[in-house]
Amino acid sequence: MTPQPHLDTQCVHAGGLPDTASGGINSPIYTSTAAGYLDRDRVPYQRYFNTPNQAAVVQKVCGLEGAEDGVLFGSGMAAISTVLLTLLRAGDHAVLQEELYGGTHAFVAELFERLGIGFDFVALTPAACARALTPKTKALFLESPTNPLLHVMDLRGVAEVARARGVTTVIDNTFATPILQQPIALGIDVVIHSGTKYLGGHSDLQCGIAVAHAALAAQIRHQACHLGGSLNAPSCYLLERSLKTLHLRVERQTANALCIAQFLAEHPAVARVYYPGLTTHPGHDLARAQMRGFGAMLAFDLRPGRTSADTVQRRLRLIRPAASLGGVETTICAPARTSHVKLSGSDRERLGISEALLRLSVGIEHHADLTADLAEALD
Repeated sequence: MTPQPHLDTQCVHAGGLPDTASGGINSPIYTSTAAGYLDRDRVPYQRYFNTPNQAAVVQKVCGLEGAEDGVLFGSGMAAISTVLLTLLRAGDHAVLQEELYGGTHAFVAELFERLGIGFDFVALTPAACARALTPKTKALFLESPTNPLLHVMDLRGVAEVARARGVTTVIDNTFATPILQQPIALGIDVVIHSGTKYLGGHSDLQCGIAVAHAALAAQIRHQACHLGGSLNAPSCYLLERSLKTLHLRVERQTANALCIAQFLAEHPAVARVYYPGLTTHPGHDLARAQMRGFGAMLAFDLRPGRTSADTVQRRLRLIRPAASLGGVETTICAPARTSHVKLSGSDRERLGISEALLRLSVGIEHHADLTADLAEALD
């Protein structure tokens, strides 16, 4: 029996299309939006999510996540909204983790009531999950590690509670990437990525993906055809190319993040660091148990009276203030003004997302240059 290739090998070799015209080792790009239909059972069309370039990416991500099939989208929010609208209809109920990416929170808060879908945001431990589920609950949505405070959820425990009640579990696995965490192996049903972040990895693509077992992926694809959030062939090709270096990038970014978290934890201008790789993090042991590494995202609170978030960002010379994450370059942002600006002030305060909180997406530069840049800005 042939052994399963390691993840770094699958990054390079899973998926991909044979180039029968030239024998090239890269996938050809099929740009046509019109294809012949006579004597064909299946007509490739981007909005049907069935083109060769879309399939090549899906196969690669499925190989990394341990999934059977998936659907590639034009953005992470297209993936999230399509999956939730596949699982839920009027009269149903959803349970969602209270600390979520702001776009996900806003989508649910603004649209579900209009669609007749009930919902509750809860602190998603297995016990809280069990209390929140009702006979009408059809979907449970979570993140781990969370955006922006890097809380770690017990994925296996939550999945067991939901499965016992017949509830489909969905996770946004963007921060961990499939290199560090494979939720399907822990019992989660659907895994979503904002591929704009680590999967693309170079701050020049917008895309998303959802993977699951084959039957559920088929349902998601059917709904996606109605909503139309597909990805074009050139972008598919760039995403496939980027995925080949995903393991290398995440490995380096994660090593850098630990060095920076340790530096920040000792700095007098920093009140608290949120990074599961630190032994002081409340989710450290759980992260060690269900992840292969602690990731490249971290956040920190500035100590009151020492400096402001704006001042620190403006004094940085190497690290760029930017509103996204996951690229090869290190970026920083204030979540209260970017990723979570759509939340009310009271919700941000309740979740601990203050004006003094900064979120760092660590890149592949040398960690000594990054810490020197932070030291100068903080001092």
